[in-house]
Amino acid sequence: MNPFNFGGNNNDDEQNKNNFNMLPIIPPNYAVVKNDKDDIRVNKVGFSFTCLIFGVLPAIFRGDWYNLFCMLGIEAFCVMLLTYVTGMDLYTSIGELRLLFEIVWGFSYNFMYFRHLQNLGYKPVDKKSAELLKSHHYYK
Repeated sequence: MNPFNFGGNNNDDEQNKNNFNMLPIIPPNYAVVKNDKDDIRVNKVGFSFTCLIFGVLPAIFRGDWYNLFCMLGIEAFCVMLLTYVTGMDLYTSIGELRLLFEIVWGFSYNFMYFRHLQNLGYKPVDKKSAELLKSHHYYK
C-alpha cells in the first residue's frame, strides 16, 4: 500500500522506490521508516508533545498496542506502589502521578515507538532518516 501515491498514476515500481524524497513536506525532525511489506511510518524524533498533553492516547491513535500496554503497566505499578507506601486512596495516587507520567512519556515515547518498529523490521528509507535516528540513538 502506498499512501503517498508516489509517481501519480505511474505503476513503475522502481521509480516509486527511489522517490521517497518526493514525500509531502516533512519537517527536519521527522524520520520515515518502511518494512518489507512497504508499510510506511512517518514520525517525529525527539520530545512528544502529544504524549505530554494526551498521555497514552498517541499510542492508541498509532495502533501501537505493545507500547500502550507497557506504559499502562508501568503506570499501574507506580500507582499501586504509591498507594501502598503512602496509604493514599487509588484516585488520589493517580492524580498525584499523572503529570509525572505525561512528562516521562513525552521524553520517552517516540524512542520506544521507533525501537519497537525496528524490532518489527522497519528500516529508514533514506539517508536523512537513518542519520537522524542514529544521532538520537533511536536505532542501533
